[in-house]
Amino acid sequence: MRVVPEIERELEGRVADLGYELVEVHWGGSGQRPQLKLRIDRADSGPGHGVTVDECASVSRALEAWLDEHEALSKRYVLEVSSPGVERPLVRGRDFERFRGERVAVAGKEILAGLSTRLEGELLGLEGAGTGTEAVRLRLRDGSEVSVPRSEIRKANLVFEWK
Repeated sequence: MRVVPEIERELEGRVADLGYELVEVHWGGSGQRPQLKLRIDRADSGPGHGVTVDECASVSRALEAWLDEHEALSKRYVLEVSSPGVERPLVRGRDFERFRGERVAVAGKEILAGLSTRLEGELLGLEGAGTGTEAVRLRLRDGSEVSVPRSEIRKANLVFEWK
């Protein structure tokens, strides 16, 4: 499915105007029946205290009226709005600061920090924020600390720990 740039550009602001933050956007489906999947959250939420099903439905209804007006988007589109879940993806630089102290997993395009393609540990934060050479700092289970350039990270998310 092709991305509709004018929708993509405006989504974050529209979701923010509704009182939420846009965590992630995925386009799928086909040109005839495009699928737009959004993950939203509250800007002040922490693990286990995210958005409800009713809040997702409310955001969905609010966005549908706007999406229905876009000629570039087939009228047969499917919109899914959900919470990011307990293993919330970390997408933006601010996510790596906001969830400092939480257990996270990062997966790389190749081997990260000379260790593995997947690392798990305590998130210590983001180094070099806004410089273009940002690195995610982790404390691994053995107590060692590593820095992983964001450019090498394919995917990062919180890790749910059963208690």
